[in-house]
Amino acid sequence: MKKTTPVFIVSIIIATLFIGWGVLPVSMIGDAALGPVTTDIQGFIVEKFGWFYLLTATGFLLFSIILIFTKYGNIKLGKDSDEPDYNYLTWFAMLFSAGMGIGLVFWGASEPIYHFFAPPTGEGGTAEAARVAMRYSFFHWGLHPWAIYSVIALALAYFQFRKGSPGVISSILRPVLGDRVDGKLGIMINFIAVFATIFGVATSLGLGAIQITGGLSNLTNIPNNITTQLVVIAIVTVLFMASAQSGLNRGIKYLSKLNIVLAIFLMLFLLFVGPTNFIMDLFTTTIGSYLQNLPSMSFRLFPFDENNTWVQDWTIFYWAWWIAWAPFVGAFIARISKGRTIREFLLGVLLVPTVFGALWFSVFGGSAIFLEYFEGASIYSVIEEQGMEMSLFAVLQSYPLGMIMSGLAIFLIAVFFVTSADSATFVLGMQSTNGSLNPPNSVKFAWGIVQSAAAAILLWTGGLEALQTASIIAAFPFAIIMILMVFSLLKSFKQEKFSVVKASDQSKKD
Repeated sequence: MKKTTPVFIVSIIIATLFIGWGVLPVSMIGDAALGPVTTDIQGFIVEKFGWFYLLTATGFLLFSIILIFTKYGNIKLGKDSDEPDYNYLTWFAMLFSAGMGIGLVFWGASEPIYHFFAPPTGEGGTAEAARVAMRYSFFHWGLHPWAIYSVIALALAYFQFRKGSPGVISSILRPVLGDRVDGKLGIMINFIAVFATIFGVATSLGLGAIQITGGLSNLTNIPNNITTQLVVIAIVTVLFMASAQSGLNRGIKYLSKLNIVLAIFLMLFLLFVGPTNFIMDLFTTTIGSYLQNLPSMSFRLFPFDENNTWVQDWTIFYWAWWIAWAPFVGAFIARISKGRTIREFLLGVLLVPTVFGALWFSVFGGSAIFLEYFEGASIYSVIEEQGMEMSLFAVLQSYPLGMIMSGLAIFLIAVFFVTSADSATFVLGMQSTNGSLNPPNSVKFAWGIVQSAAAAILLWTGGLEALQTASIIAAFPFAIIMILMVFSLLKSFKQEKFSVVKASDQSKKD
C-alpha cells in the first residue's frame, strides 16, 4: 500500500482501539465502557448544543438555496470545458443510493407510524397526528439533509476539479487556514471525517443485517438471531468487496441503477395495489404543509416544556447523523459530479432526492397509517413487539402478493447494503490516500474489512448503539469544519473571474 498516508495509519489504529473498547462489557469495566461514556457525551452535546445543530443545518440550506440564484451558480465544478462523466439518470441513481437508500427502506413505514402514535405535541392516533407524522418524516429526510450533503460535496468538487486540490477534507480549508492544513491540523481534520465515516457506515451495516434477517425470519423458518446476522454480514462483505475491486464505473454504477429500478418498482406496486387516492392526496397535502411549515420546523425547540425531548430524540439526532454521514456521502457525490455547474449540481442534489423521498414516505408511511387508521390493523404493535425493522414487511403483507414483495424488499435492502458499503470503501480509500480518484484495491480491501469487523463485533457484543452514538459525537466538531467550508467557498468564489459580454458585442454576434 504505497499510497497510504498518516491519516490511514492513525485511523486504522484508533478504529481498532474503538472496536476493542466496544467489545469490553459493562460488567467488566462499569461506567468506563463505550456505551455509558458515549451516551453521556452525546446527552451533554444534545442538551447543551441542540440549538447549534438546528441553526447549522438550516444555515446550510439557506446557503445552498441562495447560491443557486447568484452569479456563482454558473461556475463549473471543473474546467470550463469539462463535461459531466455521467448522464442524469446514472447521476441521480448513484447519489441517491449512496445518500440514504437503505435508510428509506428501513424507515419508510416505521417512522411515520411511530410519529402517528407518538407525535411531538398533542394526542397520538388522530388525524392531526397523522398529518404531523408525515410532515416531520418529509422534514427529516428532505431538503435539510441534502443541503448538508451538498455543502461538503460542492466544496470537495469545486476545489478538487476546478482548483486542482487533493480530494481530501483538509484541502477545502486552505483559503481560511492556510498552510496549516498540510500539517497536524490537516491530519486531525481528515481523521475526524474518516472516523465519522467508518462508524457511521459500520452502524448502517449492522442495522441492514438486522432488517435482512428480520425479513428472512418473517418469510421462512430461518431464525432471527446473532448467528444469522453474522452470516448475512459475511456474505454481503464478500459481495461489496468484489464490487469495490471492480471500480467506480462498473460495480457501483450498475448496482446503483439496479437499486433505483427495484426501488421504483416496489414503490409503484404498493402505490397501485394500496390506497392510491389516499396516498396521492396525502403526498400532495403534505408537500404543501411541509413547505408552509418549513421555517418554523427548522427552528423549533421546546424551551418551555422541559419534559418534551421529542426534538432532541428525532430532529437533532437526525441532523447530527446526517452531518456524521456528510464526509462519506459528500465525497462520493463530489466524485461523480465533475463537469456540472454549481446551479445544476445544487438543484439536482436538493430537489430530486427530496421529491423522491417524499413520494416514498407517502407510499409506505401512508399505507401504514391507512391500515392503522381506517382498517384497524396493528402495524405499531409489530414495531413494539418485533422492532422497527419489521414494519415494512407487516405493511407489504397486508396487500396482495405480500410474500413476493417482501422477498423483493429483502433483495433491495441487500443491494442497497452492498452499494453503501462499496461507496464507503471507495471514499475511505480516497480520504486515506491524499484524495486519489482511484484508490488502490488493497486500501479499499482494508477499509472493507474494518467496516464489516466493526459491525459484526458490535452486533455480537450488543455495542452497535454505542458505536452509532460515537459516530454522532464526531458530528459536533465536523459541523464546525463544515461552517469553515462555507467561508472558504465564499472566499474562493470572490476570486473567480466572470467574462462580461457587452450588449453591442452580443448584437454583433447575433
